[in-house]
Amino acid sequence: MKIFYHLPGLFEFYELYKAFLPLWREHRDWFYDWCEIGSIYGAPSDCIWGGGRVGFGEAEPRKVANLMQEYGISARLTFSNSLIREEHLADTQCNKLCKMFERYCSGEMRAVQNGIIIHSDLLLNYIKTQYPGFYFVSSTTKVITNFEQFKAELNRKEFRYVVPDFRLNKQFDKLTALTDAQKQKVEFLCNECCWFGCYDRKKCYENVSQKSLGENSEDHVCVSPTAKRGYRFSDAMKNPGFIGIEDIQNIYAPAGFRHFKIEGRSLGSALILEFLLYYMTKPEHQLKVREEIYLDSTLDLF
Repeated sequence: MKIFYHLPGLFEFYELYKAFLPLWREHRDWFYDWCEIGSIYGAPSDCIWGGGRVGFGEAEPRKVANLMQEYGISARLTFSNSLIREEHLADTQCNKLCKMFERYCSGEMRAVQNGIIIHSDLLLNYIKTQYPGFYFVSSTTKVITNFEQFKAELNRKEFRYVVPDFRLNKQFDKLTALTDAQKQKVEFLCNECCWFGCYDRKKCYENVSQKSLGENSEDHVCVSPTAKRGYRFSDAMKNPGFIGIEDIQNIYAPAGFRHFKIEGRSLGSALILEFLLYYMTKPEHQLKVREEIYLDSTLDLF
């Protein structure tokens, strides 16, 4: 059974993917044959519908769309702002972005269907009406930690995929009891570094949403004991909700789960590369991939 990874940094790490995707295509034997790239997600830095992270994503949208079309990869726009109001729906920049990326979902330009990661039902209904070519992903920014609420979200027909809060990742008794149809919609967040006991996660995302809208707000103070260290993959691996490659192969895939999301839009290209190596690259070829990326003299990634 194929596993699909959903990767961070559609706009944020365009240069990295421009270097990585040719390796993925030309040296497919360097990578695990049981995995594919399901999508790459992100949003431009000036996108008021954006959420989850803010202030990143400088790549030109048309170049991004063309790169995804060239490699047949679904582009997901991260429109997970939780505080959208009616007046925000007319935003010119966001509507242009939808119009552009929807062109690649239908007609002569179609390579693969593009998606929208979304939080607000108001925005969901607007995009469904105005740009019906997209599919939709229920965002982890909803912070759904109650399993019954998560099941209700899975049963919503609007969503092709639902990303639960990472604290549901190891509730195996309940997860394995899901129907096959529900399992196909679950997209697990693998490498979250947030404190497992965090009680402030929703407020953190709301703070990001305020900043995306250009509203004045104080920086959210993270309650995590390791917040001052910043993101470290080694810390994420110790998180009780972490899903490693052996977990995917030996637990989740045999149970019928196929979709896994890698976080990291606000991190550097070097760390994103480490995720690509760990989750997708055979150990004996990891150095080759790292050298090809680092030694490409035309790129300034790090």
